[in-house]
Amino acid sequence: MKKVGFDNEKYLKMQSEQIRRRLAQFGGKLYLEFGGKLFDDFHASRVLPGFEPDSKVRMLLELKDEAEIVIAINANDIEKNKVRGDIGITYDLDVLRLIDAFRDIGLYVGSVVITRYQNQPAAHIFSERLQKLGVKVFFHYPIEGYPSDIERIVSDEGYGANDFVETTRKLVVVTAPGPGSGKMATCLSQLYHEHKRGVRAGYAKFETFPIWNLPLKHPVNLAYEAATADLNDVNMIDPFHLEAYGETAVNYNRDVEVFPVLEAMFERIYGECPYKSPTDMGVNMAGNCIMDDEVCRAASRQEIIRRFFAEKCAVRQGLRDETALGKIKMIFKQAGASMEERPVIGAALAVAEETGQPGAAIELPDGQIITGKTSALLGASAAALLNALKALGGIEDEVHLIAPSLIEPIQDLKVNHLGNHNPRLHMDEVLIALSVCATTDPKAEIAMQQIGKLRGLAAHSTVILSAADSSTYRKLGMDLTCEPVYQTKKLYHKV
Repeated sequence: MKKVGFDNEKYLKMQSEQIRRRLAQFGGKLYLEFGGKLFDDFHASRVLPGFEPDSKVRMLLELKDEAEIVIAINANDIEKNKVRGDIGITYDLDVLRLIDAFRDIGLYVGSVVITRYQNQPAAHIFSERLQKLGVKVFFHYPIEGYPSDIERIVSDEGYGANDFVETTRKLVVVTAPGPGSGKMATCLSQLYHEHKRGVRAGYAKFETFPIWNLPLKHPVNLAYEAATADLNDVNMIDPFHLEAYGETAVNYNRDVEVFPVLEAMFERIYGECPYKSPTDMGVNMAGNCIMDDEVCRAASRQEIIRRFFAEKCAVRQGLRDETALGKIKMIFKQAGASMEERPVIGAALAVAEETGQPGAAIELPDGQIITGKTSALLGASAAALLNALKALGGIEDEVHLIAPSLIEPIQDLKVNHLGNHNPRLHMDEVLIALSVCATTDPKAEIAMQQIGKLRGLAAHSTVILSAADSSTYRKLGMDLTCEPVYQTKKLYHKV
């Protein structure tokens, strides 16, 4: 059974109380920046075992009658088709997904803000698409001298040049598909515009990572650095907090850099700033809810290893340069991570060495390692998946859950009619075939009943996988790593 290191119920209670306190602090209107993922914070659930991915939205639902959602997205991320690694879709498509998800649970989405807008063609097209769908769109622009030139930023040439985002409720939750989207700048720009309109507004920040009351080099905080390596985020001691209180607190560079802007803005609006440090702005109680530090440390090292392999594959695929990879290598050493902590790596590599073909491995909840090898019928990941379902269901290893006579017609369809060059079944095709067999075969039915137990299991492949297999691992909720190697030497790799 997977060990739990985080008390989620305690977290929900403490975090809700803290947000309500901050709401009471500002009587007129509060802009609440929601960092990380609202619906599906899988990073948090991986590094804090026990954290539920939808914890944030569950808290927000308690305030749904007072709240409206504003989604920020960076125009540059739209332009370069930036992809959310956890669910495999681009940031612009994720905005549409988020709007649907918020509406489905009764939360009001007021608008979308496209930040750092400079007439980028893809961003312009996306804005037109949103407006045709009935979503209000506002634009915020780059500010020369940001974040150091406070006089310019807090002026009509700075925030004043941005569109004013029209909102109707007193709690405005600003969220985004990912980091670097301009959530804080959106909030601060709104404070400036609200003040010009005679509205007293406040700002607070709900950011899970870095966790301010954990050590700077705690693996949980290092895992956050690894997750944002491409953004050049750096965890650091909050110098303002240290000076004001004589206490060490961890924050990150962007919040520290922008704090003088927020401080200057509050001073202009109210005559004084209610916060003495970037850490004061936050409402994060996660550090108080860790109930087993070693479990969270181990999980965070696993996350750093996962990010390391993901970045190596991205470099091999030509999607990244080696800048972020170099940073993650350094984080890997700082966290004291070791490949031996992820036994599926060695097991998969051993299969590949023995067979001369790609191999895969899955670690079951009891620590048992299940492997899969490439055959004429199945890819290594598909084989490992079937073997894992057999082990979880107590089915003998020699049992064929899918008869070869059933696989062969599928291969014929793939190659001779659908134009595929690879006849081997992918994971999704295996699951479909298994579901068909389950209608007549009791053991196949038992195997199907084990699918839910795959969530959270570690897996490793000795080659970069096709989009079909990668997507299936993701949909099953499995924690996949891959060697940065292609199965063939072709220049074009069909996804």
